[in-house]
Amino acid sequence: MNRNILHMLAIIGISAFPVLAHADSPGAGGDSKNDMQTGAEVYQHVCQACHMADGKGGKGAAIIPALAGNSKLAMAAYPAGIVLNGYGAMPWFNGTLSAEQIANVVNYVRTHFGNAYTDTLSASDVKAMSGPVPHMTH
Repeated sequence: MNRNILHMLAIIGISAFPVLAHADSPGAGGDSKNDMQTGAEVYQHVCQACHMADGKGGKGAAIIPALAGNSKLAMAAYPAGIVLNGYGAMPWFNGTLSAEQIANVVNYVRTHFGNAYTDTLSASDVKAMSGPVPHMTH
């Protein structure tokens, strides 16, 4: 973020603009990313704000797809690719969440919210799918 903008935010009180403080970040996580171990924890801290507690998604500034009863989750590589690389309004989490966290949250979503896909994704599967961490350019 431009130093002049940061300086201006510091003068007027950055706490009034918490979203702007992390605008250059690809997705959620921050310093607490290692605290989230289970798929449920990752979902609650990262995904739930958009996809909702019940996984039914929502409409507002963007259309957030429902994860509940979503047949696109049948192939584990599909949601893993979306989490890694982002899509539409969904940010990428490659480099923000670990391969284990991504595998855990994909497995969680695929076995909850009315989904019953029992084959699991491993951290090594996610690592094999991961390319270089994307970098934002200004």
